[in-house]
Amino acid sequence: MGNLTHFSTRTAASLGIDLVLKKVTKKDREEEMVKLVNLMEKYMEDDQQFSMDYDEIRSMVRNPDDALNQFLNRALDEIDPHVLKTSVLNLGFEAMLSGTKKMHKMREIHQCNIPWLILMDPTSACNLHCTGCWAAEYGNKLNLTYDEMSNVVKQGKELGIFFYMFTGGEPLVRKDDLIRLCKEHKDCQFLAFTNGTLVDEAFCLEMKKVGNLMLAISLEGSPEVNDLRRGQGVYGKVMDAMDLLKKHGLIFGSSVCYSSKNCESVTSKEFVQLMVDKGCRYALYFHYMPVGNDASMDLLPSPEQRVATKNRIREIRNLKHGEGLFTIDFQNDGEYMNGCIAGGRNYFHINANGDAEPCVFIHYSDSNIRDHSLLEILKRPLFMAYHNNQPFNENHLRPCPMLENPEILQRIVKETGVKSTDLQSPESADHLCGKCQTYAENWKPCADKIWYGQEDSLEKSE
Repeated sequence: MGNLTHFSTRTAASLGIDLVLKKVTKKDREEEMVKLVNLMEKYMEDDQQFSMDYDEIRSMVRNPDDALNQFLNRALDEIDPHVLKTSVLNLGFEAMLSGTKKMHKMREIHQCNIPWLILMDPTSACNLHCTGCWAAEYGNKLNLTYDEMSNVVKQGKELGIFFYMFTGGEPLVRKDDLIRLCKEHKDCQFLAFTNGTLVDEAFCLEMKKVGNLMLAISLEGSPEVNDLRRGQGVYGKVMDAMDLLKKHGLIFGSSVCYSSKNCESVTSKEFVQLMVDKGCRYALYFHYMPVGNDASMDLLPSPEQRVATKNRIREIRNLKHGEGLFTIDFQNDGEYMNGCIAGGRNYFHINANGDAEPCVFIHYSDSNIRDHSLLEILKRPLFMAYHNNQPFNENHLRPCPMLENPEILQRIVKETGVKSTDLQSPESADHLCGKCQTYAENWKPCADKIWYGQEDSLEKSE
């Protein structure tokens, strides 16, 4: 009965999307989009953990002056209909709606973290060597087999997980296998973090056929700053890749690591406008993390820089007055997710050696997908320590057990006895967290002033 209801609802959603796409040139486009919002509200009405202001969303969809309306209309005009429909069904219906409901039920049944998405490294190989990239710590000769990756997806769907991200290394080194996964698991949405240099015409055509693969292309600001970190000429290749992706109507965005050296430039109006003009739909912002024995501490943003970056990213994504680019700031958006999202609470990471890590920046593990099922991994000591200790701080602007609460990660590693997965230069938790101590102490008073209402330039509801 459940499968029949699921099929019927997906079919209804599919028909609704078809109606919107058929009326892309008509005046009542907004009302057709509102119908999809209505369908979403009806489907999620009995799920108290997924609350949204549907009236406010309907109002913004109808108002041509609001950023959400303009964002949706631009997507309808520029994205290939098959790609748009497939992504809305898989990311919207399967992952956000149906999958979320199943995920919540599984959490209750198993009394452990069940994530909304899983990150996997198909390979540790990469054609670049970028400063501050966690993947460089693993070496360049590790790979997950196709069957291992497919098996992760199969297990994940049984738990309600329909969204999978590929990191690396450079995932597009394995582009044929990524496309194969998209074909086999047509009901899932996939996203690959990529440096963009391996995007070509043939790959764009394959992406267009499957419809359920998105990209997040690494970009660090101006051509000079970007190429300083990633290599001479990479910026130009990224611009060419974005032009190709936009021409084919594909869904992509940027992945930005912000640091003390570039946080102003990667949030500037000029940078954002360039991304919008190039066809980016989103920008995923990551705070620089001093992972690795040789990590540079000078790249950590100051408290003042972090506050300015937080405020600016929220300004960009404002659904009423924003600039047409959906942004996520993983370190500063903890208040919307009730703290740290790692350790399987909303996601976890599988490296190219098969080790299950709580976070892409936390290179410790006590389990491997070659020895344990996903559910077994989520119930192992390391992930249960995350489950039992989250949130790590009642101030969700201090979410991380490493960066803002380094004493917690040290304790977890000691209590669980987990080992470093860094194959090049294993780093102890004491060394890693010791580097973060001064940063945590400096950020605490600033974060507390904002969190407890003494000082905040933006409303928390934005």
